[in-house]
Amino acid sequence: MSIFDVMKLLGGVALLIYGIKIMGDALQDLAGDNLRKLIASITGTPLRGVAVGALVTVIIQSSSATTVMVVSFVHVGLMTLAQGFSVIMGANIGTTITAQLIAFSIKQYAILAAIFGALLTIVGKNRRQKQIGSGLVGFSLLFVGMDMMQDAMSFLQGQRAIFESVNGHPVIGLLAGAGITMLVQASSATVGLTMVMAENGLLGLPSAIAIILGDNIGTTITAVVASFGGNRSAKQAAAAHVLFNIIGACLMMLILPQYVSVISLTSIHVARQVANAHSLFNIISTCIFLPFTRPYTEFIKKIIPDNKADISNAQAATFLNRNLISAAPAAGVDAVRKEMVRIGWIACDMLRTCYRILLEKETKLIQDVLLVEKTIDELTHDIVSYSTELGQTELSGDLSLLLNSCTSGAGDIERIGDHAENLVEAAQYMLEKKQRFSNKALEEFREMFDLAIQAVEKALMALESENAALSDDVFNIEPKIDHMERVLRARHIERLNSGKCEPAAGIIFIDILSNLERVGDHARNLAYIVKDIERIHRKQRVKQ
Repeated sequence: MSIFDVMKLLGGVALLIYGIKIMGDALQDLAGDNLRKLIASITGTPLRGVAVGALVTVIIQSSSATTVMVVSFVHVGLMTLAQGFSVIMGANIGTTITAQLIAFSIKQYAILAAIFGALLTIVGKNRRQKQIGSGLVGFSLLFVGMDMMQDAMSFLQGQRAIFESVNGHPVIGLLAGAGITMLVQASSATVGLTMVMAENGLLGLPSAIAIILGDNIGTTITAVVASFGGNRSAKQAAAAHVLFNIIGACLMMLILPQYVSVISLTSIHVARQVANAHSLFNIISTCIFLPFTRPYTEFIKKIIPDNKADISNAQAATFLNRNLISAAPAAGVDAVRKEMVRIGWIACDMLRTCYRILLEKETKLIQDVLLVEKTIDELTHDIVSYSTELGQTELSGDLSLLLNSCTSGAGDIERIGDHAENLVEAAQYMLEKKQRFSNKALEEFREMFDLAIQAVEKALMALESENAALSDDVFNIEPKIDHMERVLRARHIERLNSGKCEPAAGIIFIDILSNLERVGDHARNLAYIVKDIERIHRKQRVKQ
């Protein structure tokens, strides 16, 4: 065995992993905002979760990335443990598609894909064409890597004694598969390597299948690592993944001879048999567990009980899980949108509190508003920091536009918090100077406050549901706020001129009007984000 053979083997594994990554990145970029919407839809029945998990994994070409995403979502409360587990089962099925692709004997076509893909990457007229080219190059690298591994394995043809221990003891194959996958952090690489060894006659089908079963156990290490530092919910999701794969593998090992007999009937080619064993195992495991999703997750909660201390903290970012940045940037963009909306509702509550302070004389709430304003400032800083890091990944044009819009939206919300702070400072001044507004002035405030709060609420509801019709309501309300500000300002100047209002109170009155008018402007800016989303959706529909 020469050093060149070792380097060729490692190079083949590296090319296989790199090809999967390139293909996954290209598919993610081509999916664009559709992937974000798909990820955001991971709710509903367990069967829907399985379907979404499989589809997301096929797109991003990594079950590990999908499970990291699930652990992150369960951690921040975007999905329940039962929903997360159903997605994990789907991810296990989705990852087997890579093995099925590799099992095709299409090396000659892979070369054509590489040539055509390289040309598209170099001379493509737009980003979409270049990404299609990149995806084709990644696809071809799967087979180049497999071919290199095949050549590197030739030196072992005369060293069959090395594999006797594995061929005679499937349990050793199970442990080897788990260990290799944990080491290389890529289950598809382990599967590809196993297919090559089986094709060369170095592994019997029972041992090859045992290694594949071990591969399913080894791939759970990524979810376990992702749960470190997370709350109990994250650890529960990781444990559900680990135990699910271990139980499935152990059950299959008990009936391994019968399973091998079934698999041997699915194809005459050993590489296809190994790929089929990988797919069928995960489908069978999912079918067995799917009806018991809820009881199983309740059992996991008994092993790792919920921590009562894991409650939402308004002072800490809820959705900005940094694991999403590398695992699924599209999910990271959606996390920014959700965090922006969350702090938007905090700012909206501030406005309601200002209403109570100014119009209902609940001055004891002044300090609450001032404290919350500092929280909004800190959360906005967190969003900007997270968005900056996320923006450095390979985002599609649509996702980059949405990320920038949501980051700007966070700035608008921070400004709403500033205006709420100005309003309570006005209330403080009135209290200190023992100034009072007339009943007429208070009635005018009430009407304008209602419009400003309504505009912010409609904007946030539109952002939550991505509903363009609700954003249109904001565009209808905002001019009314502007008009009311002008009318009330003119009326108040008349009262000042006629001596019906004290000058000090008059200045504060106009300052309050100005702040409420600017709140309406920021609500309008938030509504424009929904228009950006609508344009992205329209563009995606045209492409399809």
